[in-house]
Amino acid sequence: MSEPYRLLSSASTAADFHARLVPDPAPLEIWWLEVTAPAIVLGSTQPADSVDDDACRRAGVDVVRRRSGGGAVLLFPRQVTWVDVIVPAGSPGWGDDIHAPMLWLGRQLATVFEEHLGESALSVHEGALESTPWSRTVCFDGLGVGEVLLDGAKLVGISQRRTRHAARLQCCWYSEYDPAALVELLAPAARPPLDVLRPVAVVPREIARAIPAALAA
Repeated sequence: MSEPYRLLSSASTAADFHARLVPDPAPLEIWWLEVTAPAIVLGSTQPADSVDDDACRRAGVDVVRRRSGGGAVLLFPRQVTWVDVIVPAGSPGWGDDIHAPMLWLGRQLATVFEEHLGESALSVHEGALESTPWSRTVCFDGLGVGEVLLDGAKLVGISQRRTRHAARLQCCWYSEYDPAALVELLAPAARPPLDVLRPVAVVPREIARAIPAALAA
């Protein structure tokens, strides 16, 4: 039997959480990160001018940059559940293929969600990255390896920050999601029409918050 993961919970800003470093040697840990302030998080290569800074300032939303790729993710307290899973090199879930940890985690998450949602139609995306015209702007409009779908709509987004000693898998799912709230914070030239964006699945908050402990168990 493999060693158990330890679940650690903390509350702070998205900027603080993205700045957190993985120790070396890396631990078997799941970090449950509760944001204390709204934030829009940009992917590592996403242009800074894709965000409307004035709109973010008026809405009290922090603009944060993460080190992994993809489009923007909107984080509101109590509406999103965010966990980082630390997979040390050589541990179960690790692989030389950079996609292996994401697929491993997606399968684990799908199993846990199924236990809480019953007969719901859950699936794990195991193929190549599926992009849309807007997925570089809005992260949840694309579909990456290991990401979990509920009734065909994306439920769990996963990104990876990888070093030689560990993979840090950052993932989130929503109990409330309003695409208009995200689009309104983007620069006018970068705003997609709402009717072209892919649907995003949500689950009740009590289920969303039960997943981190169930995943660690």
